[in-house]
Amino acid sequence: MHCVSERFDFTGDELAPAYRAAVDAIEAGDLVVLPTDTVYGIAADAFKSDAVQRLLDAKGRGRDMPPPVLISVVESLDALATDVSEAGRKLCEAYWPGPLTVICHAQGSLMWDLGDTQGTVALRVPDHENTRELLSRTGPLAVSSANKSGQPAALDVYDAEAQLLDSVAVFLDGGEVTGGQPSTIVDLTGDVPHVVRIGALSMAQIREIVPEATTDLEPDEKPDTEDQSTEEPTEPPVEASNDKKPVEKKLAADEQADEKPADDKPADNKPADDKPVDEKTDVRPAD
Repeated sequence: MHCVSERFDFTGDELAPAYRAAVDAIEAGDLVVLPTDTVYGIAADAFKSDAVQRLLDAKGRGRDMPPPVLISVVESLDALATDVSEAGRKLCEAYWPGPLTVICHAQGSLMWDLGDTQGTVALRVPDHENTRELLSRTGPLAVSSANKSGQPAALDVYDAEAQLLDSVAVFLDGGEVTGGQPSTIVDLTGDVPHVVRIGALSMAQIREIVPEATTDLEPDEKPDTEDQSTEEPTEPPVEASNDKKPVEKKLAADEQADEKPADDKPADNKPADDKPVDEKTDVRPAD
């Protein structure tokens, strides 16, 4: 689908035209490119399945890599997710807004289709004031990194235009983003929070809030990601070093990610009685 694109300044005090154009585009089922605290994202109405499919098509991505969902406030967590543990809530309260994406069981009553999510949803509150204000006007947005699948995520609006111009209706120019690293992704669908991608938040920071958090990644190692050269957002299989077959996690991650984590050994300080992630809840982020 070819769009006639418009670019708007998304800085300073004169933001009314930018908000109006972005809201109109989202309501029409079109795509919007916007800045986050990590990288630029391409956004669609999370509750319009045709808009979400348009987002996946723009990136050249399949339904097996569903996008994460950005929300404006932590209080929206319970409206979109269910069975969130107390430990998971503590993480969200500590690091939202910020580079934390959490994978939760999605509310079954929600009328949306983000792709092959296996009943989960990846959520994040970005640390970008103007984007959060836009989210408060549009509602939850499915957002993936603003790039063609396999290419580096865009750090400014011009890079995003070069890759996605024909498929996006509105580009919001917030200047160059400086986040650099993708969000850290934590799976909250199991018994304990399990880190499936280490990004801007380290394992040490996660365990400051939730000491029992587990991971199959070394705390001082970061998996290679498309966003790292730069959110949110996907997670291919993570291979543990215990000679078992890799566990596939389908995530929708902010910022999103055509990312391939390196094969790492489990951290030495991982509790001995930690259980592997339940395959029923495995998800692959589409960051």
